[in-house]
Amino acid sequence: MAERMSTATRMDRARANGKISRIVNGHLKRKERTNRDKKMVELIQKGTFPYIPSVQTWVSEQLGKPFTQVTEAEAKELAK
Repeated sequence: MAERMSTATRMDRARANGKISRIVNGHLKRKERTNRDKKMVELIQKGTFPYIPSVQTWVSEQLGKPFTQVTEAEAKELAK
């Protein structure tokens, strides 16, 4: 049977593993965000206004306002 580990040691190990996990996942997320941005710009350039819901969400996040207040010109400008 394995030797019992102290609570402090387990917490230290969990904290260290969490830090490593956040670093690794952070790099992956940045890469995925870049890919998503490219894909959304492509969809805006090809599509017609109003866009599909995923593009609407992305546009409203980028502009910081609800999609109902976004004009087609603003969305096209964002895609440049």
